[in-house]
Amino acid sequence: MARFPQARFLLSAAAPAQFPADSGAEVAFAGRSNAGKSSAINAIVGRQALARASKTPGRTRLINFFELSAGRRLVDLPGYGYASAPESERRTWPRLLEALRQRSSLQGLFVIVDARRGITEGDLALLEWAGPGQRAHVLLSKADKLSGSDARRALSAAAAAVGEGVSVQVFSAHTHAGVEEAHRMLSVWLGDAEK
Repeated sequence: MARFPQARFLLSAAAPAQFPADSGAEVAFAGRSNAGKSSAINAIVGRQALARASKTPGRTRLINFFELSAGRRLVDLPGYGYASAPESERRTWPRLLEALRQRSSLQGLFVIVDARRGITEGDLALLEWAGPGQRAHVLLSKADKLSGSDARRALSAAAAAVGEGVSVQVFSAHTHAGVEEAHRMLSVWLGDAEK
């Protein structure tokens, strides 16, 4: 079931000047390359292919904006930890991310982490980039690849690694475990819990 039936691709930005107007509310999704970010976005939004999932790491290279409903956006950030993008492209990312962080419309950050790998230095750097005033939530994706006890251990280890102020949950786009919880958080952050 499509939770945001009017969701649509809005634009890809290669420079801050291309961002949509800084109004309404938006929530960013980030994660290490191949952590399952596109699959998580599609599962949470309830759309098959809103964000393009690929087995090839590093496919998302620009900042992609999706309009979920009027004045409500989802922001898909380039995956980190994979160097296939040209150097000239990678050099623009810090400036893009900093411009995004300054937007008053940014209401929260989902960080997608492969549950089998756990929290990495790159994940912690991203959470630090978001800053103490920004809401952040970690999705331990691909949890269906772990046993129940391993998933509980991964959740406990991740919660300890990120510390207070960041929430963590297990998640599987494949089995839909945790999808409702993540959808509720997205809706609250966007300021309109979906009817």
